[in-house]
Amino acid sequence: MALQPTLRSLIIAGTHDAPHTLEIFLDYVCPFSAKISLVIDSVLLPLLGPGGKYHGKVKAIFRPQVQPWHASSTLVHEAGLAVARASPDSFWSFSLALFKHQDEYFDIPTSTLTPLQIREKLAALAAEVIPAGATGSFADLLLLKSSANGGNAVTDDLKYTIKFSRQNGIHVSPTVLWDGLIANEISSSWGKKEWTDFLAAKVVL
Repeated sequence: MALQPTLRSLIIAGTHDAPHTLEIFLDYVCPFSAKISLVIDSVLLPLLGPGGKYHGKVKAIFRPQVQPWHASSTLVHEAGLAVARASPDSFWSFSLALFKHQDEYFDIPTSTLTPLQIREKLAALAAEVIPAGATGSFADLLLLKSSANGGNAVTDDLKYTIKFSRQNGIHVSPTVLWDGLIANEISSSWGKKEWTDFLAAKVVL
């Protein structure tokens, strides 16, 4: 598992030094990613969190998976990465909120909006989740730089996540890696039983 320090908050469950790693590649505007996010929240987080059966044994990492055939994908992932910096403890809460509102960022609803208008919508959603003192930092992180093609303060983080996906041959979301290898059997349709059986078979420490 490789994760640059600025993105430590992408570890959404478990301890950073847990020996086993689930890496879950998700796109905020992918319906199947939204489906699995609800299961992550209701099943995996309790199992991997404090008091859970696999606490200290397995960690789960949210890997942002920008899918450019969805025009807003870059913008929504920029917002997630901005929350990861401005309010790290709010990253998963914001991600879950964005998944629940993802239809507002689908191709047709955003087709008549400018990138700045989409960012304003994302800022309003973030304000419902992150502490009031962090909203200014969130907005600042998404401001475009003075150079004509310089991106914003989270562009480098976005590049890191995209390069990581590409070098590991990740093409679609959701894709799940177990200890660095793609686990093709994992499905967005999995519920508590499937995840419980999978972890029981895989966790050896």
